[in-house]
Amino acid sequence: MAPGILIAVIVTAAIQSLFGVGVLLFGTPILLLLGYDFITTLTVLLPISVSINLIQIAMHRAHVDWALFRKILLYTIPFVVLGLVAVTEIKINVGYLVGPFLVLVALKDVSARVGAMVSAMMRYQRTYLVAMGIVHGLTNLGGSLLTALVHARGYGKNATRVTTAVGYATFAVFQIATLAVTAKGVHIDYGVHALYVGAGVAVFVFVDRLLYANLDDTRYRRLFALFLFASGCLLTYKAIVH
Repeated sequence: MAPGILIAVIVTAAIQSLFGVGVLLFGTPILLLLGYDFITTLTVLLPISVSINLIQIAMHRAHVDWALFRKILLYTIPFVVLGLVAVTEIKINVGYLVGPFLVLVALKDVSARVGAMVSAMMRYQRTYLVAMGIVHGLTNLGGSLLTALVHARGYGKNATRVTTAVGYATFAVFQIATLAVTAKGVHIDYGVHALYVGAGVAVFVFVDRLLYANLDDTRYRRLFALFLFASGCLLTYKAIVH
């Protein structure tokens, strides 16, 4: 077990435990910076992400926005698969676009003008969902766009987290299936990977009981907006200094 990966798993699993995304969104750039290639990074992070999301879905499945989920299946997932198939051939940096957009969404409840602007952009939902699939397939950053979409819909905390989780888990399941078919010569140490999954699930249990359970809807929405704002700033910075 690599200490660098374990630390990344603990930190990002804590974030995903609160918001439904995080392991792939932040774990991907961390592991790439540690020197792991994109496919190896996916094989480590995807099972952890799916495991946490499945627990979240089991806990709050009654709060899932299934109408949105069906649209994600129809318009986003095909492009997640196509993007992942093409990822070894295409290198694209979308942080400079995604980052400022997340900041904008985070500020929608602060400024009526910004709120109106975000609402206008979200009206083109099919285009947005397709773009989300392309971004996630190529970069693993689609979770940021998913959180922005869910946050803009104004759900309570359980609906926000579980709707995000069901979309994010679906991304991951299709990525795993795509890798199983297309990735060649990838070595997986199942014992070590299982330990990473166990660590991620343990972090989820800890964060869910001690932090998430004590947040009301208002404080959760504020924390979620702060998460979007911080994510946007980090992605923008990463794109500029890349």
